[in-house]
Amino acid sequence: MIEVRPFADLGGAHHGWLNARHHFSFASYHDPRRMNWGQLRVWNDDEIAPATGFPTHGHRDMEIITYVRQGAITHKDNLGNQGRTEAGDVQVMSAGSGIAHSEYNLEDTTTQIFQIWIQPDQLGLPPSWGAKPFPKGERAGAFVTLASGFAQDVDALPIRAKARMAAATLRAGQSGEYRLDKTRKAYLVGASGSFEVNGIPANARDGVAISEVEAIRVTAIEDSEIVLVDVA
Repeated sequence: MIEVRPFADLGGAHHGWLNARHHFSFASYHDPRRMNWGQLRVWNDDEIAPATGFPTHGHRDMEIITYVRQGAITHKDNLGNQGRTEAGDVQVMSAGSGIAHSEYNLEDTTTQIFQIWIQPDQLGLPPSWGAKPFPKGERAGAFVTLASGFAQDVDALPIRAKARMAAATLRAGQSGEYRLDKTRKAYLVGASGSFEVNGIPANARDGVAISEVEAIRVTAIEDSEIVLVDVA
């Protein structure tokens, strides 16, 4: 099953400083048909105005992955962690027993991020945060795992769920393939470009929900940047 969920049909809210679109029910947007996709609970497409951001707030028992599409996001938390994550790079926060953090766009231009929440396999563990640069050249033409709960993904940022987040940059006409166990689900969003998923067309920022498929073949119609989450 492959279902395209057009960007124009997503829920969302415009707060002035934040233009947010929600692939799944979140905050004031509620759609009982779109509460989650397996362990994937949230996929927010956020545009954050310069010199604004999310003031300090708390999270518990959630794996929160931030993929920066444009600009940069600056993180600070009550564990003493602080860092700036730039476009194409990833940060992971395991909220565990509780963490308070802020995220600000301290840049001169709008920052665009995907914020992805995955339900953890275990609750109440100590919180943690980490970030890592992943140069786009390393994932040109192929999916590269950026965050993972599988021990064999040694180069990825660790998360506390049997899940993966992978990304690929594809030139027009180029294809990348991701193998998926038929018992699992995937959710895929294009950060940029238009593309096909197993022959089904989609555009940048559309969601593509995938299940009962063993091979996901993404072919770029235009130069594209693709982000995929693989969950139980």
